[in-house]
Amino acid sequence: MFDITGSIVLYKNSPALVKKAIASFLNTKLNVRLYLIDHSPNEDLKFLGEDDRIEYIANPLNPGFGAGHNVAIRKAAEKSKFHAVINPDIYYNEGVIEPIIDFFEQYPRIGTVMPKILYPDGRTQYLAKLLPTPLDFIVRRFIPFDFIRNKIDNRFELRKSGYNRSFNVPFLSGCFIIFRTSALLKIGAFDENIFMYTEDIDICRRIIDLGYRCMFFPSVSVYHDHERKSFVDFKIFKIYLKSAIYYFNKWGWFFDRGREKINHDTLKQFSALKGAY
Repeated sequence: MFDITGSIVLYKNSPALVKKAIASFLNTKLNVRLYLIDHSPNEDLKFLGEDDRIEYIANPLNPGFGAGHNVAIRKAAEKSKFHAVINPDIYYNEGVIEPIIDFFEQYPRIGTVMPKILYPDGRTQYLAKLLPTPLDFIVRRFIPFDFIRNKIDNRFELRKSGYNRSFNVPFLSGCFIIFRTSALLKIGAFDENIFMYTEDIDICRRIIDLGYRCMFFPSVSVYHDHERKSFVDFKIFKIYLKSAIYYFNKWGWFFDRGREKINHDTLKQFSALKGAY
């Protein structure tokens, strides 16, 4: 048994960047296991798996982000109580994982946890969000007016919360998220029909539907060297659009009572704040 397992899905990534992600996860006294799922067309990154605590798995067919992590999740199913999904562009200091595990142990109904996510310069990335409506997707991607986008973002990204205390939130970013393994197994892990981009929204929602909580936990933080490729690469943008269409076809477009209730209950947590939503 391991204290925690983790997985990183690779695709022609910078070795220097991935080394930082690997070193961050292994920099602990916990008993850990890390799976590197490599979707690159070659095995140039195989040397990154030389540590005994790492298992390297090559799959050049590239079935998608969620499908790659599912390979690791299935391997970890009976080996640990917790599993971390980690982007190759994540890095952090020692002492991040331990408080998160303690948080899980304290509250059995927590299904998944995301710490505070920071840009490399220390600015907060607002990645604890409401469930999106189609309007949220359209405005945040296509409307050129900052005052409109900012109004949407302030609510959608729960910015008025201050991001300085723990709260229950229905959409946590998949760039760095830790799951209770038993919850993952109950929902069947990631939906492999989603190649990339909305798989984190979908999996959080399915965990909530089972009665678990998705928690933002700002007591610890990680760095995310993030680049929004969907804005600059048309091929990536098409993948993003396809995943959004699949998500709304699955859960509902403009009429989704489940979304309305979940978002309403989320915002109620902040009703006492000045200038609440």
